[in-house]
Amino acid sequence: MQELGYLKETPSQTAGPYVHIGLTPNFCGIGGVYSTDLGTSMINDKTIGERITVRGRIFDGADTLVKDAVVEIWQADSAGFYNSPSELRGTADPNFTGWGRCPTSAEDGVFRFETVKPGRVPYKDGRWMAPHITLWIVARGINIGLQTRMYFPDEAEANAEDPLLARIEHRDRVATLIASQEGSVYTFDVHLQGDKETVFLDI
Repeated sequence: MQELGYLKETPSQTAGPYVHIGLTPNFCGIGGVYSTDLGTSMINDKTIGERITVRGRIFDGADTLVKDAVVEIWQADSAGFYNSPSELRGTADPNFTGWGRCPTSAEDGVFRFETVKPGRVPYKDGRWMAPHITLWIVARGINIGLQTRMYFPDEAEANAEDPLLARIEHRDRVATLIASQEGSVYTFDVHLQGDKETVFLDI
């Protein structure tokens, strides 16, 4: 009988360090691909809604800044509609993209988005979710993009009714999904591991 030679499993491939070249070429100093990197601007002077800034940093398991990550966000507009062909409840603001992309700064590790505060959207069973922004994070050492949410500290009543937040078994971890606020600036730091690990979603 012929012996079968089984091959060893191929090592998994992480996103970095080339993720920036493909997703944010201008940020990397590569011109001529796009006039500006996709996702750089989400709003214009006609966008409806309360203008806010979302900023944050990403920390690894040793509480060290991750300065080579890329963060994408998705959200509803101020009326709670998504800029998507699958949005059947109404028409989203045509002056709002609903999507943004930003690399973390090589100097201080900060990502930053100028956007509008989202409205409430229904959960799959019809219950209303609290205003939130979905984040997707890729970086070296992360095999599959991490997904999480940022909720607003000034929406305590809506947060208490949110179906997703209600599903978090360890209630002390809900705080990892709530941003801090200073005026119109919301700060949301993400911890990949450790005692302060952010709740990530398997979607």
